[in-house]
Amino acid sequence: MITVNPYLTFDGNCLEAFNHYRKVFGGDFEANQKFKDEPGSKHPASEANKIMHISLQLSKGFMLMGSDRAASMGSGKPGDNISLSINTTSKKEADEVFKGLSEGGKVTMPLATTFWGSYFGMVNDKFGIQWMVSFAESR
Repeated sequence: MITVNPYLTFDGNCLEAFNHYRKVFGGDFEANQKFKDEPGSKHPASEANKIMHISLQLSKGFMLMGSDRAASMGSGKPGDNISLSINTTSKKEADEVFKGLSEGGKVTMPLATTFWGSYFGMVNDKFGIQWMVSFAESR
């Protein structure tokens, strides 16, 4: 079964926001990675302790996820601070969903196996919605 979760992007205060959300909603952090944790990271030293990925388990099957915006992403603007994260049940399903969402849209990160063990890609669809498609190969 495909799951869909919101993915929030912040301008340097992601951890502060997620600590607040954990206080409000409860739950536990499933992941809390900083940019410096990325193997071979090319992020500037000023971003080393910023959040690359954090996830807060709110209920069974529902997770709130987020990160700080890396300088390489450019400055943000209202509306581009949320994506929908799709978790598929197979690599084939990820390919199919990604292909469908890419039609008439713009791929911002092609599907590929990542250092964190997921088959992952990002696309802005033809309607301007940001999507992250993922299959956890390590499961």
